[in-house]
Amino acid sequence: MPVTLTAEAFAHRLAALRPADRADGEPYDGIGMGQIFALAKEFKAMPPDEIERLLESDHHPVKVGAVSIMDWQVRDRKTTADRRRELYDLYIRRHDRIDTWDLVDRSAIHVVGEYLVDKPRDILDELARSAKPMERRTAILSTYAFIRRDEFDDTYRIAEALADDPDDLVAKAVGWMLREAGKRDPAWQASFLDAHAATMPRVMLRYSIEKLDKPERDRYLAKKRG
Repeated sequence: MPVTLTAEAFAHRLAALRPADRADGEPYDGIGMGQIFALAKEFKAMPPDEIERLLESDHHPVKVGAVSIMDWQVRDRKTTADRRRELYDLYIRRHDRIDTWDLVDRSAIHVVGEYLVDKPRDILDELARSAKPMERRTAILSTYAFIRRDEFDDTYRIAEALADDPDDLVAKAVGWMLREAGKRDPAWQASFLDAHAATMPRVMLRYSIEKLDKPERDRYLAKKRG
């Protein structure tokens, strides 16, 4: 039986996954992330206007469903270039609803980063200057799409802009991307860390050096202590 690709149908199916022992709680209590992801995959062809309706929900699991649908849709090779642009535009335009770290992490790399692979990337600099931490997190995480192609300029440019970011969730994301870039180009990572290890937030430093040998980790941590 064909899936009805509406926000209402998705929300109804999602609510049906609530465990019986949570029947007296909120509509989506007790539903696991894996269940949401699997349901979103069934609805991956949902049109953007219906996805936006999901983003407008007051219930976080529904919003997780919305960004998961976006992510599955852009990963589908059959998705057209026009639809990828629509989903990218929706993400940027409604970033006010993509407002927690897990919503960003579920969708930014493919919906934003992959879309920008062959396009100007000025939007990432704009997001990096945002007063909203999750927009800054999007800016740095989106660059993972470029890291996977051995393109590091954007990652280090955005990391430079966020090198003293006071928000832990942004700092962790910067450290994560520095670590991923360092796996592919250790010399560039070392140059960045030599310049910023003493002043970057400790959580950013720890994330970025996680895969280094212990002597190297200790050397950078000593810079921070100094």
